[in-house]
Amino acid sequence: MPELPEVETTRRGIAPWLDGSEIRHVKVHDARLRWPVPTQISALRNLPVKAVARRAKYLLIHTEQGTLLIHLGMSGSLRVCDASTPRRKHDHVEFFLSNDNILRLHDPRRFGCVLWDTDDGAEHPLLSQLGPEPLGEDFHADYLKQALKGRKAAVKNLIMNNHIVVGVGNIYAAEALYRAGIRPGRAGARVSLSECVVLVSAIKEVLGTAIRQGGTTLRDFVNSDGQPGYFAQSLNVYGRSGEPCHHCDGIIKSKTIGQRASCYCPQCQR
Repeated sequence: MPELPEVETTRRGIAPWLDGSEIRHVKVHDARLRWPVPTQISALRNLPVKAVARRAKYLLIHTEQGTLLIHLGMSGSLRVCDASTPRRKHDHVEFFLSNDNILRLHDPRRFGCVLWDTDDGAEHPLLSQLGPEPLGEDFHADYLKQALKGRKAAVKNLIMNNHIVVGVGNIYAAEALYRAGIRPGRAGARVSLSECVVLVSAIKEVLGTAIRQGGTTLRDFVNSDGQPGYFAQSLNVYGRSGEPCHHCDGIIKSKTIGQRASCYCPQCQR
């Protein structure tokens, strides 16, 4: 599933083609996505694109009349194609641009969505209750400590809770906790303020690295395969159960937390 860094990489890839252009019209080939594509989408014509933004894992295409909310679901991708490029089987929604290109949503499993909000999207039910962006100034140690206060749930589950902070998926949570030296199963309430300082920094570093690595693979999104280049770092713990830790002689262990396998180093993480 595309996570926050992959969605941000996609945003950076498509933005140069949409900024300053107009959406001349929209063609919906299959409206059966996670939620049915609203019928008014097909009626959108000649809308200047004001900006391409991201909130959590949603892409927001702001226009003068409202905002398109796009989620890539489990298998979705966006690509900008030359108008002569044949449409693929699972290209379900096409946005025809004034620069003679087409933005296509490709989603074989149809877990993504395309929705419309008549405002800027901030108060849309899918976005209004979300926590702060992990790379923003609102996500800091004091905030995290307060959010974890009195919580008996595992800290890994808490930092993956979108009501606390958005976009920290399983791989990034595991790697950030490793960098912070905190075991994933420790109760949130038992994470000190000084540890929150380190953990917030680790989350920002892990996500920032993932975005930068995705950015290095960005090419011309016209006639590309739409795949923005996923996280390609050398992982410290994720998926490495039974292997030696990169920084000590310990063996990476795994335990199930919140129905997910969570890998950690018993010597480096306490």
